[in-house]
Amino acid sequence: MVDSIVLIEDDEVTRMLSGIVIRKASFARNILTFGNGRQALDYYQGLSESNEETRSNYPRLVFLDLYLPVINGWEFLDEFVREYYPLFKETRVVVLSSSVDPSDEIQAKKYPLVLDFKSKPITVQLLESLAERLRESVGTPVSARE
Repeated sequence: MVDSIVLIEDDEVTRMLSGIVIRKASFARNILTFGNGRQALDYYQGLSESNEETRSNYPRLVFLDLYLPVINGWEFLDEFVREYYPLFKETRVVVLSSSVDPSDEIQAKKYPLVLDFKSKPITVQLLESLAERLRESVGTPVSARE
């Protein structure tokens, strides 16, 4: 189980269903949800200005929708890599999209922090496979079920 994750999704129903699956799979203790990329970046801005103890407990995993209002997933990734990735180097992103354009997956995997590109919705099977990949990626002890 990971301590906390970030879920950036503008569709309220998808956000709610994703939270249910994440909790049912005992994947994360805490889910921070944001309806657009700007809200999530504002969260990381505040976190970057916090004390060292708070900053060291940042979420290591972000589930990111690409098609968002205010700023989209690509803009979120660009700004996060430029402004916050140096502080939060263990952050990994799973892009969750309804896109069927293969170039979206190719583009997403060019970012150093993108762990995977998956179609919506989040499933228990996806979370179980991610648990193993996260262990390999950042050495963080996680399991899909605890």
